[in-house]
Amino acid sequence: MKSTQFTEKKYYVILAFVISLFFFWAIALTMGDVLNKHFQNVLNISKSESGLVQLSIFGAYALMGIPAGLFMKKFGYKMGVILGLSLFALGSFLFIPAANQMSFNFFRIALFVLAMGMATLETVAHPFVAALGNEKTSDQRVNFAQSFNGLGAIIGPLLGGFFIFGKSGLGDNSLDSVKDLYTWIGVVILTIAIIFSFIKVPNLKDPHAEDSMISEKENGVEALVSDPHAPLYKQRHFIFAVIAQFFNIAAQGGTWAYFINYGVEKMNLPEIEASYYFSLSMAMMMIGRFVGTFLMKFIAPNKLLAIFTACNIVLCLIISQSFGWASFISLILLNLFLSVMYPTIFSLGLKRLGNKVPQASSFLVMAMFGGAVFPPLMGKIAEKDIAHAYLLPIICYAVILLFALKFYKPKTLK
Repeated sequence: MKSTQFTEKKYYVILAFVISLFFFWAIALTMGDVLNKHFQNVLNISKSESGLVQLSIFGAYALMGIPAGLFMKKFGYKMGVILGLSLFALGSFLFIPAANQMSFNFFRIALFVLAMGMATLETVAHPFVAALGNEKTSDQRVNFAQSFNGLGAIIGPLLGGFFIFGKSGLGDNSLDSVKDLYTWIGVVILTIAIIFSFIKVPNLKDPHAEDSMISEKENGVEALVSDPHAPLYKQRHFIFAVIAQFFNIAAQGGTWAYFINYGVEKMNLPEIEASYYFSLSMAMMMIGRFVGTFLMKFIAPNKLLAIFTACNIVLCLIISQSFGWASFISLILLNLFLSVMYPTIFSLGLKRLGNKVPQASSFLVMAMFGGAVFPPLMGKIAEKDIAHAYLLPIICYAVILLFALKFYKPKTLK
């Protein structure tokens, strides 16, 4: 039996470029978690206040998801990418006046604009990657692209640790390093936007948008299961994918926001060393996505999602008990199993939605608002005990597990 191609040769250049977008927005996203701790030090804010960094970032996802989807639907993938990169660069450049003013609120505005760019890129990039080949391999392509997102997530904490917590290991309690770093990020992103404007993108149809109905036998009678013409609010698998994605990013945002705090408070590590362990944790995420892409050849995506989610429930229980290195290693390993959650939930949620894929993609990106909700809540618990804060994500994983086991199948509600 002939296996389905991962992609076609004519898409190689475009696929490589789109994959690079996953890499760059991951750098910016994970550096936000390094900024979280640096702002506590330099601007004298509490853990719960520093959680507003994540509120600024993921709040932008909530607000930009639908406009980005509408923009993509009207102007296409290419213009969607250029818009996202332009906002990304603008937000980076706004770090210059924010650092000069020493203003936490100004930084939050800069992060918000930057995250509007990231939200646009995420809205466009996932269906873009899915469109570059057959539907049967779309889950593999999205997970493969997210593997490079994992690579960017490794580099983000390394860059943040080196430039923000002090070059050559020297402590830096100013914001000059933050300003310099984001200036260079803005220059790189703007250059990429200019280059991409010259790349020719063919007309593409998202493979999730196949205009066919799915039916199966119930009590020996053929019954409609999924109708691509039905509105989104009647697509059960999509609704639960949005809910699962909200809780997935809630768990992820809280886990990342207080990783460095956990290393400093529970393991007595210097901040720069804790940031390097954070980078190691991101390496686990990259490894997990490559492994997940491979395992999906043999294990159904929803089953793999369920297995990885169950593993993280166990790890959170260990982390919360402050068992020293056993708990810290468990914290590092969380990202190994977090790895497949975002892309797999995203791809499963887009199945059999007809021409509603761009709109559905917008809602799945908006669901990332969960990352704005949980960090401040975890911060409140962390004020008393950072370890106990990691009990909160277990609620999130329980919801994801339910989606993976029961509500992932395309089904239209009556």
